[in-house]
Amino acid sequence: MHNEPDFASETPAVAGLTNPLQGVANVLAAVGTVWIFLMMLLIVADVLGRNFFDSPITGVAEFAARSVGSIVFLQLAAAVCSGRMTRSDFLLRIIGKRSSGVVKVLEVFNVVVGALLFFALAFISWPELTEAMRIKEYFGVQGVFTVVTWPFRALIVLGAIAAALAYLACIPSLLRQQPFTGAHA
Repeated sequence: MHNEPDFASETPAVAGLTNPLQGVANVLAAVGTVWIFLMMLLIVADVLGRNFFDSPITGVAEFAARSVGSIVFLQLAAAVCSGRMTRSDFLLRIIGKRSSGVVKVLEVFNVVVGALLFFALAFISWPELTEAMRIKEYFGVQGVFTVVTWPFRALIVLGAIAAALAYLACIPSLLRQQPFTGAHA
């Protein structure tokens, strides 16, 4: 029997931390999940209507395309709160064997950079949102099917801000967390 660590079972430092935004993040993720379910029903209805009744539902492809981005951003904060954001921590394991304090500093740096990136994304997206509202931007074909774009853009801004705040809310709990050693018990 050899004693190799099971790296697959190790979780990121933010996984399992208490986060005051977990409830809000879960609500946003639930909205995204329900939206996915409704989109699936709409797509199935469109396919059935198209193939069996020669009567497709107008605008399903356009609506689904716009929905994907909104759904992703609705679920970002929950991914942050639960530690499911994609990352590679092989270097942290190596560093953790030598200095758990450095790992904690790197973990805090990681969440600060994550928050800054999502705040920057919200800041960059804000002018597009306000412009879409000002000019009443829409997608689709006028007279056939049109949907205003600002709600989709607003969800991207909201999701980015929620993800940034979720990252920042991890910091106090991360600082209280036991040091990461990179070793397995």
